[in-house]
Amino acid sequence: MRVLVSGGAGYIGSHTVIQLIAAGHDVIVVDSFANAKPSVVGRLEALTGMPLDVRSFDLTDHDKTEHLFADEQIDAVIHFAGFKAVGESVEKPLEYYENNLVSTFSLVRAMRRHDVRKLVFSSSATVYGDNAQVPMQEDAPTSATNPYGWTKVMIEQVLRDVAEADPSWRIALLRYFNPVGAHPSGTIGEDPSDIPNNLMPFIAQVAVGRREKLSIYGGDYPTPDGTGVRDYIHVEDLAAGHVAALHRLGQTDTSVNTWNLGTGHGTSVLEMLHAFERAVGHELAHEVVDRRPGDIAESYADPTKAQAELGWRATRTVDDMCVDTWRWQSANPDGYP
Repeated sequence: MRVLVSGGAGYIGSHTVIQLIAAGHDVIVVDSFANAKPSVVGRLEALTGMPLDVRSFDLTDHDKTEHLFADEQIDAVIHFAGFKAVGESVEKPLEYYENNLVSTFSLVRAMRRHDVRKLVFSSSATVYGDNAQVPMQEDAPTSATNPYGWTKVMIEQVLRDVAEADPSWRIALLRYFNPVGAHPSGTIGEDPSDIPNNLMPFIAQVAVGRREKLSIYGGDYPTPDGTGVRDYIHVEDLAAGHVAALHRLGQTDTSVNTWNLGTGHGTSVLEMLHAFERAVGHELAHEVVDRRPGDIAESYADPTKAQAELGWRATRTVDDMCVDTWRWQSANPDGYP
């Protein structure tokens, strides 16, 4: 298939592009490079051994989006593009709603006009809000605690309504948990543009000397060691889940399918820290501070639906995640150039 990957130069998108090409698909990447570095493209070309078709524009530009679909024969879309920082979304809610919703409207409108009906949407476990029972299942009610999460809830609903109006659509809503890790080559990985919002890149930056110490938010949760528990999934497993979902859309009679992508196991902040220390070979400076508002004690997936229907399973361990992250960070201490 000829697959359009929006946000294909980003962290998860870039890993997915490699696996799509390995699976024999022809890929077009659209990226505004608001959250990605142009140097990613050359690294992807080196890893795949072939030139990459990259279009640099924002999907909120309706005319450019329309022209792309008019000029190219596209069979399916994987939609990663969007603003993604939870904290920033609280500070800039209007910008998040405008960018994430309008870009999706522009994309889906162009798809409909040019009869492209297969879409894999990058959703998030944030749609389960802060009251869902663990392990979280796809039929749980959705809600959110911040504007970023609400954009995912809203887009999921929009896509369901689009498919309800036209059942010829085949849409996958992929709710994934905490992506970590890097490509085993150490060539591409996660490179936050500012202070990391997530645990793993923060630990990695402490390990490489860019940060003084790790702040652990909350040591008094009702968990085995008092720190928050999350379902961390290797980005390579996550990318494989997107490829599996894309293939499944060609085989299902259901218009909208929702799948959790996670390991089904929770790992605490301290457990992840100690695993990273094993990868680095020494202890890392850290301190326990007050909880952050809105954080919950534990969150992990029930991935059995994806395992049964996609034939997909996360296989990489927490130690694999840390080793691959450290290989990337130590080889690229300042991230991408």
